[in-house]
Amino acid sequence: MKKIRFMDTSFRDGFQSVIGARVITADFIPALRAAVDAGITHLEVGGGARFQSPYFYCQEDAFDSMDLIRKTVGPEINLQTLARGINVVGLSSQSSDIINLHAKLFKKHGITTIRNFDALNDVRNLEYSGMCIYDNGLQHQVAITLMGLPPGVTDTYAHTAKFYCDVLEKVLANGLKFHSLCFKDASGTSTPATIKATIKRAREILDAAGMQDCPIEMHTHDTAGMSVACYMAALEGGAEIIDLSMRPMSGGTGQPDILTMWHALKGTDYTLDIDYEKILKAEDVFEECMSKYMLPPEAKETNPRITLSPMPGGALTANTQMMRDNKCLHLFPEVIKAMREVVERGGFGTSVTPVSQFYFQQAFANVTLGPWKKITDGYGKMVLGYFGRTPSTPDPEIVKLAAQELNLQPTTEDPRLLNDQNPALGIKQAEDKLKEAGLPVTEENVFILSCCEDKGLAFLQGKKPLGVRFKEEEKPAAPAKAAASSGAYTVVVNGKSYHVEVAPAAAGCKPAITSITPAPAAAPAPAAAPVADTAPAPAAAPVASGSGTEITVPMPGTVLRVVVAVGQSVKSGDDIIILEAMKMEQPIKAFQDGVVQSLLVDNGDTVEAGQVIAII
Repeated sequence: MKKIRFMDTSFRDGFQSVIGARVITADFIPALRAAVDAGITHLEVGGGARFQSPYFYCQEDAFDSMDLIRKTVGPEINLQTLARGINVVGLSSQSSDIINLHAKLFKKHGITTIRNFDALNDVRNLEYSGMCIYDNGLQHQVAITLMGLPPGVTDTYAHTAKFYCDVLEKVLANGLKFHSLCFKDASGTSTPATIKATIKRAREILDAAGMQDCPIEMHTHDTAGMSVACYMAALEGGAEIIDLSMRPMSGGTGQPDILTMWHALKGTDYTLDIDYEKILKAEDVFEECMSKYMLPPEAKETNPRITLSPMPGGALTANTQMMRDNKCLHLFPEVIKAMREVVERGGFGTSVTPVSQFYFQQAFANVTLGPWKKITDGYGKMVLGYFGRTPSTPDPEIVKLAAQELNLQPTTEDPRLLNDQNPALGIKQAEDKLKEAGLPVTEENVFILSCCEDKGLAFLQGKKPLGVRFKEEEKPAAPAKAAASSGAYTVVVNGKSYHVEVAPAAAGCKPAITSITPAPAAAPAPAAAPVADTAPAPAAAPVASGSGTEITVPMPGTVLRVVVAVGQSVKSGDDIIILEAMKMEQPIKAFQDGVVQSLLVDNGDTVEAGQVIAII
């Protein structure tokens, strides 16, 4: 019986796919220790969104997190991270010196293996990043990204077994060194038949190249409910390693559960070499660690629509959570439906970060602004070639629209070499920004600034908002009254209010609760009294027709910054506010000359489509 190895993705892809990567490191350390005690020796613990998220939402440094993880598991455990080719761990592609710095720093902070992928399967984007990983003494796992295409697609080459194996042949022909090969399906939409055919042929290619000892690893998600079947097909094709997760980060948008896969292999020629009871105990510890975090319901269910519009698990919940924040979650089905056309007309890049985010942003814009009324920045640069070659040629009409809107010409140049010519990128530019901000110039700070940009700078300056999503009952409560107090109180438990009466304490004793009864429903609040002239003015109401022009927002989002002030003269086309929606900035502009009469929003406000934000 063949023993199948596995990587536990709970602490990276599990976090990203189920709860949007927003997890505080100290909260999962006991689960990490329990996983190692259960015999798990290969763990995915960082990279991808788990590099940016600590700075953006968790008030902590990703490098400190890596150090603590290594200290917890000891020196022998294989700790793996995820890198996006020349994007490394950012959404934007980087210059050569930053790409090399990525590998150097991850080695320094305890990482063993880096999985290196490119969403477009452009081998140019894998070569230099892979060389840096290999030359800095890390295990380099080169990855080819997979995706199933929706029915009715006319392209018969992209995302077939032949296409994937041709990519592998190019990797080998270019002399790229790697220790293992991964086929990565971030959306869980590849069919078992395609996976089996791909891995079987890949095994033949590696063997013919004298790489019989190079293991093949398969990665997928259960978003469409096919993960176990796909793993079975991968094993039959010759894969030696599969990616699994632990409850509660398993299933749905995550990987299948370790115990589920162990059970599925019963009666076959394969087995997982695990102690069932120890894994069960580790999962119990993990569930306890995660019990205070909000698990969105869509993360724990399968969605057959994903087979038509491939949305990766690692992006699905991050996007739905942002839509919750922006009060537009009701648009999610429409956006997923719109993704189908966006993928096809964009050249069939694999729906995995950052391309999956480009797809989602463009689909979101198509739904909220009208089809192809706006070409979003990332999607536009992708179809123009600034992230590399797409598997198929993008729709010429979309390319033309992108060139006009972004004022860029299509290119076939190597994106990394273009970045090396960009005076805004690179180590020196980051060092200059750090000096200008009065911050320590360290390699870590340089890398943080390069991959996290303005939000990274804000973190280093001490601006660290907490964006972790806890369950309602875990939110900090109002300060309690002193223990020695007596009287009547209203307390809230699990969202329900209770009236509690406490008797005075006798000498040397604690106060005694004398009764607990459900609290009556609160009476409606009285209307606010008129505000005195000396009080701060409330937000102005929309001005009646004829006294000014209302500026509205076309899509829901959050006010990133207000650009103008009341009384300021503006020209048609001037920015009024910058709206952040689904990780993209959308300037809201004046469409006539005039004077800003009133501003109805402030930085950080959430706005809905059609809401008035200013009057000119």
